[in-house]
Amino acid sequence: MKISLSADHAGFRYKEKIKKYLADKGIEIIDRGTFSEDSVDYPDFVQKSAADVINGKADLGIGVCGSGIGVSISANKVKGIRAALVLNEEMASLSRKHNNSNFLALSQKFIDENHLFNIVDTWLATEFEGGRHQRRIDKLEQI
Repeated sequence: MKISLSADHAGFRYKEKIKKYLADKGIEIIDRGTFSEDSVDYPDFVQKSAADVINGKADLGIGVCGSGIGVSISANKVKGIRAALVLNEEMASLSRKHNNSNFLALSQKFIDENHLFNIVDTWLATEFEGGRHQRRIDKLEQI
């Protein structure tokens, strides 16, 4: 599996933690930045990760900003991306089961560090249920 990571300055610390955690699990990482806590604009980095997913360079994308909202909005601007702003394990599971999310938007400000890896693990381990949910995904793709 290959994951494209991105963050702005307000999500940099969590991005670095996720990068190390996933690499330690043998998951290949594409790090699209940012590479410090210096102020930057999240769309500049998130768009690169979203493009990696759409272009097949990465299987999935993960982005982090302060609230997760900017990452979610930015990633969802890319046709074919289904970014889910997730704040807990249940949301992570549902975003995959029901929405087949391919991009995880995370908040450094609103997610307790003790739950961060559980959220990522849940999101990565959960399979799309298909069935009635596929009909809805098909409708999303038509928008």
